[in-house]
Amino acid sequence: MTVPIIYHDLLIVNGDIVLDEGRNPRLITNEACIAQDVKHAILESGLAVQLVAERSPTIIRDIEHQIILLAEHDLRIIPGTGAITHLDSSRLLTASTYEFGEFEVWL
Repeated sequence: MTVPIIYHDLLIVNGDIVLDEGRNPRLITNEACIAQDVKHAILESGLAVQLVAERSPTIIRDIEHQIILLAEHDLRIIPGTGAITHLDSSRLLTASTYEFGEFEVWL
């Protein structure tokens, strides 16, 4: 069964539109689109910068909680499913969507 495309957007990496071999913008759909929207919301909120700059473990946990709440504010995401996992020196935000299951965003 083919999953219908509900959401679509241009793929943005490091602030630039990604082009395919034919120099056309590459498109993303559904959960990848939602993940990209969440990542951009986090970046635009300034929480990612605060997270990198902070040294207090208590404040870091607070900022991570704010990031989870921001992600779960998206109406396509199931509230209560957001989590941040620490992997080496990176953080992985996971959450579940209503239509497409879980997605991941590296912070």
